[in-house]
Amino acid sequence: MARIAGVNLPTGKRVVIALTYITGIGSHTAQQVCEANNIDLTRRVNELSDAEVLAIREYIDANITVEGDLRRETQMNIKRLMDLGCYRGLRHRRNLPVRGQRTHTNARTRKGPAKAIAGKKK
Repeated sequence: MARIAGVNLPTGKRVVIALTYITGIGSHTAQQVCEANNIDLTRRVNELSDAEVLAIREYIDANITVEGDLRRETQMNIKRLMDLGCYRGLRHRRNLPVRGQRTHTNARTRKGPAKAIAGKKK
């Protein structure tokens, strides 16, 4: 079993698909990693030698921000927006949609379950 960036890659899958299990690596980046290390795109993870796995691991460590570092960087960017007090930061702070979606109806994923408000009694 290949372990890269703290993630166990599924052994039966093709290398390009298995690399996408790592946070921060999509299909395009996975193809670039394989091309940089001269690995055929049809090869499976269990067919890789230890030297090839090591080469992939070193390439990813040197060139791509993945997993914990990427999550930390993203959280720091959000925290920076919140500290600045810009519009996007305020939306993050209030736990509302950040990218211009409507909130009068919908937005339940971001706002959480609906809270009942006491209506007028007759």
